[in-house]
Amino acid sequence: MDDWLRSLLVNVIWRTLLVTIGARLRMRLGRRLGPTEVGRIRLTTLPTDIDVLRHMNNGRYLSLFDLGRWDLLTRTGMADAMRRHGWYAVVSSETITFRKSLELWQQFVVESRLIGHDDKAIYLEHRAVVDGEVYARAIIRARMLKRSGGTLSHDELFAAVGRPEGLPDVEPWVHEWAAASALPSTRAAAPSSWS
Repeated sequence: MDDWLRSLLVNVIWRTLLVTIGARLRMRLGRRLGPTEVGRIRLTTLPTDIDVLRHMNNGRYLSLFDLGRWDLLTRTGMADAMRRHGWYAVVSSETITFRKSLELWQQFVVESRLIGHDDKAIYLEHRAVVDGEVYARAIIRARMLKRSGGTLSHDELFAAVGRPEGLPDVEPWVHEWAAASALPSTRAAAPSSWS
């Protein structure tokens, strides 16, 4: 089999489609998620996920955490509301911490949860978990945008999907990290100078 065909068959886009279809099926079976519930999907480390050290490549974790985000957005009903209104989310910052390596063919669970919001973004946490033990954790800051242009306000978002009850407070370090890692806006200059 040609390399391009092999990579096409296990590309993350196909996994995304499978996860989205699975999430829609679970919703039809009454397994919807509340906005503050933890979403869980089971995955396996595939040969295209590993690096030369024979464990999952560090960059692949974030791609696979996207799958957890699709499951969460679909099963909470946010994906349908976003599509209906012409909204979309973009990751503006992310940080990941690794604890243990995922090996080839190892099964693991991606756990995903909305952990809060501020005036410009929503925050999510993703975990790679094996037998109840956290192997890696990522914090994601995502901005909500309108296809017609501009940023979606939280008032508009919550008017469409409801304001989640019991949403935990975002830990102070997350806000500090978001501020410290921010780049200038797209309207401001951002020269690449190494000083």
